[in-house]
Amino acid sequence: MATQSPSWLTRVPSGEGPLYLRILQALEAAIREGELQPGDQLPPQRAVADVLKIDFTTVTRAYALARARGLIEGAVGRGTFVKAISAEDEAGVVDLSMNLPPPPEGLSLAKAMRETSRAILDRTDFSALMAYHPGAGSVAHRAAAAAWLEPTLGEVPSERLLIAPGAQTGIAAVLSVLTRPGDTLIVEPLTYPGILALAAHRGLRLIPCPVDGEGFVPEALEAACAAGARAIYCTPTLQNPTTATMSLERRRDIARIVRAAGVPLIEDDPYARLLPQPLPALASLAPGQVYHVATLSKCLTPGLRTAFIAAPHARAAGRVGEALRALSLMASPLMSAVVTAWVRDGTAEAALAGVRAEAQARRAIAARLLSSARGGEQSLHVWLDLPLDRDLAQLREAGRRRGLAVVTAEAFAAAPNAGSGLRVSLGAARDRKVLTEALGALAQLLAPPGAPLVV
Repeated sequence: MATQSPSWLTRVPSGEGPLYLRILQALEAAIREGELQPGDQLPPQRAVADVLKIDFTTVTRAYALARARGLIEGAVGRGTFVKAISAEDEAGVVDLSMNLPPPPEGLSLAKAMRETSRAILDRTDFSALMAYHPGAGSVAHRAAAAAWLEPTLGEVPSERLLIAPGAQTGIAAVLSVLTRPGDTLIVEPLTYPGILALAAHRGLRLIPCPVDGEGFVPEALEAACAAGARAIYCTPTLQNPTTATMSLERRRDIARIVRAAGVPLIEDDPYARLLPQPLPALASLAPGQVYHVATLSKCLTPGLRTAFIAAPHARAAGRVGEALRALSLMASPLMSAVVTAWVRDGTAEAALAGVRAEAQARRAIAARLLSSARGGEQSLHVWLDLPLDRDLAQLREAGRRRGLAVVTAEAFAAAPNAGSGLRVSLGAARDRKVLTEALGALAQLLAPPGAPLVV
């Protein structure tokens, strides 16, 4: 941590008003303008009093008020530090649009990251961590991937596994192997915006396949495959945005169809590990046809920038590995080392359990305040169907005026008239109190005039 000299105290304005408030104003200005950064250590109160030649209790009042306003925080035995300001604090908006995992209940990811990074740096040649690492994961990294994927995939040979710097890069690599411009890709009518962007970038034509509450309708998927589709993309567990989850029977139907049609399927599976008893992945039911992509961004933290890819066979893994090198060269060696350590020592499972518990608590809040919302017990988001004639742009603007960032169906639509609705993400709000207030405001926004409100 950098220890700041009291130079920011030159900002203390002269003139009228209590001195402790003028000290607070100087502190606020220094933080706002970047002279003081989150994590910077402030001078001791006694030092400030000496510099300003004032009574110690005046500085104590200024620091206490700054702490009450969330500007600074104290660490016993270490001092006083500038507090990190969340996006909500900075923008004055609660983000219900970005699908992030909530902070894990009962575990500090920051502390785990500090301890693990320190241990890695202590036992590893630093220059090796900062060097280029060709290939899509070392033996140790792939062993960690196999262990993480085992609850949904069973045992997977290491030669089929690759490490990618995030799911978006991994999916892009798989698409570059499977498709060429002008090819057709089967998707859900409302689907992950990232696949829409990749398809547009690669010049792919999208075929929205009809769905029901469990995902693809089997007969419709068979027909779409027969029409000459080059590949299929879907999220079988807690689908984004609708939260639909395929039953085991439906998964077996889909696996049978892709095997018979010979059409490769990209299984985007970011949420399966949030379930205490995840269903078998499609890749385990149709192992020769499915490319399985599982990111840690939704069940641990996006900051790890790590995703695991299980290819159908070693030859396919080699081709995807070449595509990954062309797109990103490598995953971050330090983050890969952190992930490997966390999987080995149990931190990853402990963090997952904490995220799962917090997600379940937040989902319960959503169930109380948004009774018509769809989503599993551990879902990071819920889906609200809206009338087709609802003005979604007006809804987003009304939310913005109430301090809510929301995302509506257009962002997910693979074709016009794919549906109308609102995805509400539950993890980005910094705590349950903020989420409760935000969902209450959203419920008021959505309620018909005169309807009773749940509080």
